[in-house]
Amino acid sequence: MSGHWCVVPAAGRGRRFGGDVPKQYLRLHDKPLLLHTLERLAAHPRIAGLMLVVAADDASWAQGLVEVLGKPLLRATGGAERADSVLAGLRALPASVAAGDAVLVHDAARPCVRAADISRLIDLAVPAGGGLLAAPLRDTLKRADAQGRVAATEPREARWRALTPQLFPRAALEAALAAAAASGIAVTDEAMAMERAGHAPLLVEGSEDNIKVTTPADLALAEFILQRA
Repeated sequence: MSGHWCVVPAAGRGRRFGGDVPKQYLRLHDKPLLLHTLERLAAHPRIAGLMLVVAADDASWAQGLVEVLGKPLLRATGGAERADSVLAGLRALPASVAAGDAVLVHDAARPCVRAADISRLIDLAVPAGGGLLAAPLRDTLKRADAQGRVAATEPREARWRALTPQLFPRAALEAALAAAAASGIAVTDEAMAMERAGHAPLLVEGSEDNIKVTTPADLALAEFILQRA
């Protein structure tokens, strides 16, 4: 396979953001946030194609769009949780993506990912058998009690924030996600599923401005970051 496919789960409702429009379809400058994300990924020379996973009742996505910046764009129907959608996307990838081929998974609401970070992830995580972009914690970390008061100050050493893309072999990730689902475990990212399956994903340091748009303030920050890019 020439290049890597990227699965983009976009079936979520963005309930924390609020409003009637799913956050991935909010306007960011002149186009939907989701399209910014897809174009960032498609612009990378080592990404061969995109698998977009949307909700079954999604009426916002441009159904006729079959490529982005000349790269093929395929579409699959997602599930109730992120892990369900990623699994559906993996299973819908073209047959040309072999079981051992590394596949990226990237949040639809991360439009500011840097090309250099994608390159570094591919360079380091492919030979390591899988890994993810992440950022080491730099702030002091507090643990709260039931009343919202500080119960303890936690050590921040060896603590990282998980980002995306995350990259793993297609078949191994499919198996890990399916096993978690069969056990009733709600995994919050691909690395967690792989950890449960006995793997130790490589942490690849990524840029702090690879933010996930979760609140209106995040949307304004993403606009600022993209203006400077």
